[in-house]
Amino acid sequence: MAAEGTEVLNELHPWAWWCWAIGIGIAVNGTTNPLLLLLIATAMVVVVMLRRSDAPWARSVRAYLFLALFVIGMRLFFRILLGGGNGETVLFTLPSVPLPQWAAGIQLGGPVTAEALAGTSYEALRLAVMLLCVGAANALANPRQALRSVPAALYEASVAVVIALSVAPQLIESIQRVRRARRLRGDSSTGLRTLGTIALPVLADAIDRSLALAAGMESRGFARTRGLPTAGTLPVMLLSSMAATGGVFLLLSTDYWQLACWLLALGLLGAALGLRAAGRRLRVTGYRPMPWRSTETLVAVSGVLAAALLLWLGWLDPDGLSPALASLLDPSALAPSTDPLVWPSLSAPMLLVLALVLLPLPLTRRRKPSVTPDRTDRRVRPLRVRAGEPEPT
Repeated sequence: MAAEGTEVLNELHPWAWWCWAIGIGIAVNGTTNPLLLLLIATAMVVVVMLRRSDAPWARSVRAYLFLALFVIGMRLFFRILLGGGNGETVLFTLPSVPLPQWAAGIQLGGPVTAEALAGTSYEALRLAVMLLCVGAANALANPRQALRSVPAALYEASVAVVIALSVAPQLIESIQRVRRARRLRGDSSTGLRTLGTIALPVLADAIDRSLALAAGMESRGFARTRGLPTAGTLPVMLLSSMAATGGVFLLLSTDYWQLACWLLALGLLGAALGLRAAGRRLRVTGYRPMPWRSTETLVAVSGVLAAALLLWLGWLDPDGLSPALASLLDPSALAPSTDPLVWPSLSAPMLLVLALVLLPLPLTRRRKPSVTPDRTDRRVRPLRVRAGEPEPT
């Protein structure tokens, strides 16, 4: 029972959170503006901290933050180690190591410029924020609830995907339990020396939980098939997936956006029809799916709109716009120049993207649970003793 005064989050559909996070990831892929990337990362962390549940797997966002910082640090380290001399602003110079002829094109050491470090940090920051999108989805979306709303034809693949996505949260939960048990035993040592003592219990705990989950699913007859899929659906889904993949490739790497949109639409439509036809005769056991309400639609659409807005902004030609409209939209701000090095700026569409990232905050709210009186917490009322009667013992 929840304590009086506490608030419980109205749980959203897990695929709504995944649509929101994937849309933001696609939007982040279209820019290298460090100001926009930092603001998006901060907004996502705020949404996660205010809208995550109390489940142990919801605390995985901190691990993804450390992973993002590690990615940025490693990219900068290798950039400095393998030569960072593209530019004129030399920050410092490392001793250069001569390499044999077969390693031509690779440089160890040498001058390190601000332009090279800025370009590498922009690219590393974009990758780090994309990783953070995955971490935000893992922290907000319940992987077990996601299994309730998958097509019948994809139950096997969906189980594998959900288990793969929940590996990191489960490992973090196991690490927290092992560390808590060590502290209760009086062992508070930290550092690399304790890694060996933590790794084996965490691995054993993960294996035990996996075996328990598999045994529970098997005993309940989870996803037990009673029929065969419709013949001919496999070629349709393969061709549809190839068309959708080609459309995404053309959309992100070429200027043939009309053809890309047609291929993407045909691929998605064919995949949807193929999955529906394949699951029509495939009868599997099911559970009560979570309802998809208008709130889930708005949360998912916010991520899709953020991706569409930044992709549209990247396709604009500044030369074909009027001076007033070009200064308002400023498509060149998506990829600020690093040679020469300029200070990045923000435009109105970028602020709108930031507002779309924060849109789940006003759409979701916390409610006060209905508190029922607990019989064990009732106060003992004093007995009224009538005159002339003995007092109760």
